[in-house]
Amino acid sequence: MDLRARIFVAGHRGLVGSAIKRTLEAQGFEHVMVRTRDELDLLDQESVTRFFAQERPEYVFLAAAKVGGILANVQYPADFLYQNLTIQTNVIHAAHVFGVKKLLFLGSSCIYPKFAPQPIREEYLLCGELEPTNEPYALAKIAGIKMCEAYNRQYGSNFLAVMPTNLYGPYDNFDLESSHVLPALLRKIHEATVHKAPKVEVWGTGKPRREFLFVDDLADACLYLMKSFDRTDTAPFVNIGTGIDIEIGELATMIKRIVGYSGEIVFKPDMPDGTPRKWLDVSKMDRLGWRARTALEEGIQKTFDWFLKQQQLIVGP
Repeated sequence: MDLRARIFVAGHRGLVGSAIKRTLEAQGFEHVMVRTRDELDLLDQESVTRFFAQERPEYVFLAAAKVGGILANVQYPADFLYQNLTIQTNVIHAAHVFGVKKLLFLGSSCIYPKFAPQPIREEYLLCGELEPTNEPYALAKIAGIKMCEAYNRQYGSNFLAVMPTNLYGPYDNFDLESSHVLPALLRKIHEATVHKAPKVEVWGTGKPRREFLFVDDLADACLYLMKSFDRTDTAPFVNIGTGIDIEIGELATMIKRIVGYSGEIVFKPDMPDGTPRKWLDVSKMDRLGWRARTALEEGIQKTFDWFLKQQQLIVGP
């Protein structure tokens, strides 16, 4: 990738897109193109086509998506299915029509079966039933992978797909009704500390195990792949993670320590746990020469520091 290449980051205001944009700019890329939703509605095929025709991006990072935690997925299944299918269909097809050199599609580890063997290898895709609470989102992401594969096979496109594990970091969503588990815990425990609440309630048993990847590490991995590797028939998509998982109960204790909360963490076993375990096999990425660098506690501390700065900006001195 030439430093003067025209690069479009779709979803630059989100957790992943913002990290990719930061990484590209830090490495000296001069023409990183971004658009707000008001400037370019990715749900509108005509607008997407017009943008690609006018701007002619050479490389595309497709990080735009409707995302959320268990509660949001349960409440808005149609939105998760429709919006994600539409966004990725519009962007991937336009990338083909206007001759994009390479596109990288961001998927999710939720594509894998609920009871997939652990650690989860790429070939376990479509070998079992999905987790019901996020099935619409997972189906959309699976369709995105298959669309990249189909365009590669039929047209010789150079479309890559990556499946990151659970992500966290600056610009995450901390809304308690739509966020994922780590930012939700961070906010809940912080607010309990501020208000001196004696306890924090957490959905589920605390027993499910999850793997967490600092988003700046994901951005580094995406750029590493985009610069160094082309799609192949034997590796149509690749897992990206740390190879290390942790119980949600242990995660809550770690966040409690980082935030400095002295109260009690109380789990609610009558609420859904979601998938029992999601632990990715990252040996393929290992063989390609990339590994995550940020330890979980270090990453949570960086995320909490960023969160506090945002709170100060909102509240003021």
